Amino acid sequence: MSDPLRIGIAGAGAIAFGTAALLYKNRHIPMLWSPSGAGTEIFTHEPLQARGVIEAEFRPNIANSAQELSDNSDALFIAVPAYGHKAVMDALAPHIRDGQHIIISSHASFGAVYLAQALAAFGTQAPVTAWGTTIVSGRKQDGALVRVNTVRNRVDLCTVPDTQATNGLDLCQTLFGKRFQPRDGLLAISLSNLNPQNHLGIALCNITRMERGEDWSQGQNVTPKVGRLLEQLDVERLAIAKAMNLDVKTIFEHFHQSFHVPAAPVSEMNQQMHTRGYGGLGPKTADSRYVTEDVPYGLQVTATLGRLVEQPADLHEAGIKIFSAMYGRDFAQENELLQALDLNRFELHDLQKAARTGLLQKTSNPVP
Repeated sequence: MSDPLRIGIAGAGAIAFGTAALLYKNRHIPMLWSPSGAGTEIFTHEPLQARGVIEAEFRPNIANSAQELSDNSDALFIAVPAYGHKAVMDALAPHIRDGQHIIISSHASFGAVYLAQALAAFGTQAPVTAWGTTIVSGRKQDGALVRVNTVRNRVDLCTVPDTQATNGLDLCQTLFGKRFQPRDGLLAISLSNLNPQNHLGIALCNITRMERGEDWSQGQNVTPKVGRLLEQLDVERLAIAKAMNLDVKTIFEHFHQSFHVPAAPVSEMNQQMHTRGYGGLGPKTADSRYVTEDVPYGLQVTATLGRLVEQPADLHEAGIKIFSAMYGRDFAQENELLQALDLNRFELHDLQKAARTGLLQKTSNPVP
């Protein structure tokens, strides 16, 4: 077995806690940094407790700043909602060392390109690995308790620059085991995260439960009609991937690999998850990442790529508009990463090159 690695986790939510517990179980040394400072205060008098498919209890190391996290870590792990990615990347970038690996869990909105360009501005050369989804799913409970619903069997990933792909895969396997499927660049990863499209259907069809703060089973309420909507959203995503000659998993593979149920219609798979006790609970508030994160940072990216390859994602576009109407917000304008990268200035071949190098530049000739 390799020596334990010190992994600095930027984040203090369910994914950060669940990932820290998995690292601890795998005999690595997690350190948590809460960008707001509030998320880790609980550990002054309570240990982190994981329950569910991971059972662990320990006191994680705590960093009080981005610099302390970076200085005391062999590799870094970004585990905050997508709307927090830019601020965290801006805080970490000045302190990242040459060769210090960064993992984004999960990747959104060409964040790896934004981070790679920020590092280049500091003269730093460090690989960035993007995951198509998180390694765990779960929910924070009271205090320092996190309930972990699943540890995924398969997570899509890529690394920029792609010359560091082998190192990225080796690191992830060292930390979490052989659970990773390399994909062909960031465009494939951007189209491999199914959470935004799935959460669109789940939240849209259960919004009154969320607003009322009800306790409700997510898996049980992916009824046949909700499941059919999710499947049709997947058809749009797969058509965009095909137009780009990208290999991405289907929604059926996603539920099978993530939740260990036999492949079947999406509703049937969710009913099996519910019956087996890991269908999960749906959001108890309308102020949920299913909307506030996934609409601007997930659906908007798919819609943008669809327009680039003339494969309009009509259901995704409609979802953005419907949620914007319901929330009284223009979610299409809330993506800080896309705005900072100003993708409208670039062509598809520019994005294809950036998906491998991490650097977004205007080029005159398409990538061969």
